[in-house]
Amino acid sequence: MKNAMASLKNVLMRIVAVFAASGLGVIGAGAIAGISTVKAVTVAGLTAVAAVVEKLARAFMDDGKLTLDEINAAFSTVDKGAKTVADVEVENRQAADKATKSAPAVTDPNYN
Repeated sequence: MKNAMASLKNVLMRIVAVFAASGLGVIGAGAIAGISTVKAVTVAGLTAVAAVVEKLARAFMDDGKLTLDEINAAFSTVDKGAKTVADVEVENRQAADKATKSAPAVTDPNYN
């Protein structure tokens, strides 16, 4: 139960951070477009929060549980700089492929 409360607090604080990060990013754009600053921040923040909540709801519907990976994946859709586990795995495979392609060929002196 304590772990569930910690996870809930984490998710709620991250949702607040999503709202702030997305909302603050449009202050200048709203002014240029002639939209009030409050309205621009509210719309951008709520749009980002809705995207995260939708991802969390879809992950929860699968099995009735939210794992840390599912939570992180939901938030990574909003945070463009975040890397998911799948992103890291792909980068590792690409680095390994690059290393094997750039490695010098080894010849066997005993081969005729």
